[in-house]
Amino acid sequence: MNLVVRYELKHVCRQTGARLGVVHTPHGSFDTPAFMPVGTQASVKTLDSAEVRGSGARMILANTYHLHLRPGEDLIRRAGGLHRFMNWDGAILTDSGGFQVFSLAKRRRITEEGVSFRSHLDGSEQLLTPESSIAIQQALGADIIMAFDECTPWPATPDYAKSSMERTLRWLDRSIRQHGESETQALFGIIQGSTDSELRRISARETVARNLPGVAIGGLSVGEPVELMRAMLEAIRPLLPDDRPRYLMGVGTPDYILEGVLQGIDLFDCVMPTRIARHGACLTSRGRVIVRDASSAEDFGPIDPACDCPACRNYSRAYIRHLFKAGELLGPRLASLHNLHYMQKLMASIREAIAADRLADLTRELAAAQQFHVKC
Repeated sequence: MNLVVRYELKHVCRQTGARLGVVHTPHGSFDTPAFMPVGTQASVKTLDSAEVRGSGARMILANTYHLHLRPGEDLIRRAGGLHRFMNWDGAILTDSGGFQVFSLAKRRRITEEGVSFRSHLDGSEQLLTPESSIAIQQALGADIIMAFDECTPWPATPDYAKSSMERTLRWLDRSIRQHGESETQALFGIIQGSTDSELRRISARETVARNLPGVAIGGLSVGEPVELMRAMLEAIRPLLPDDRPRYLMGVGTPDYILEGVLQGIDLFDCVMPTRIARHGACLTSRGRVIVRDASSAEDFGPIDPACDCPACRNYSRAYIRHLFKAGELLGPRLASLHNLHYMQKLMASIREAIAADRLADLTRELAAAQQFHVKC
């Protein structure tokens, strides 16, 4: 099989079994484990592409559902594809729209054909199917595209979890047929099964059997306790191929990333870093800091003394708090820039620890410093 996107396993941590690797794509290679900032509407909110690249990110995620509704995949195709449209020369992954199916529960109806829903923009009736999802992603031109799936909510009854998982497998086959052979895009399948270990194992075996360039795990971090997420990853880990990238969808808090890395996951994405930044919350080496708080009013030091990002090098907490209080857009921009740098520095430290066979040690150090618990 000629793989458009290839995974190269470089090292397995002797302490934990975590993986260090490289993902090769048509738009460059990058080391894993890696965190992808989310550019929902072809933009990582408040930041330009050069700033995102400057944070250390080499791959971003864009949203099929949102870009289909606005500005439309045909316009993006005419612009030369998503990379040229948003001036991003790194790799891009597009989701299938399946998570929007999950989040638009009050607006949608699921059938075997696909999902019908009303647009959150104008209320117009829309239909998303495995075939249309893949066609949209092909027009967008992402390096990695996702099979259309149903993101099962938590909690779910055993019967619903089973039918949802089975539907996702049927939709996977339709996605594969629509995708065909491509020299520029890699299609990943998605493992579902809610929090039922046996359903997860069935979904993993069936998804892996399709011999796709990569595999994703969906339907986790949707409200279930972290212990259940960990149990689901433990259940499927022995079934995942060593020579393909493993992507845990929608997971991006530092503690959950560490949980995933310890279970052999390579790729992560989440809106969290930029979303909380827009509300004045910053990730630091000593935990979250709410820079809007009065405690920052006369703090003339950086957001995080351990950080060398442009925001920390050039501005004080007091100034950034002032920007938020004054309603200046520079405040959310600087906080977002800092949080992206924090995430990329965290991933670099994880990769270094895997290479040195000391990820369990690093996990304990980070947990102690940031007051979260990770089992290792």
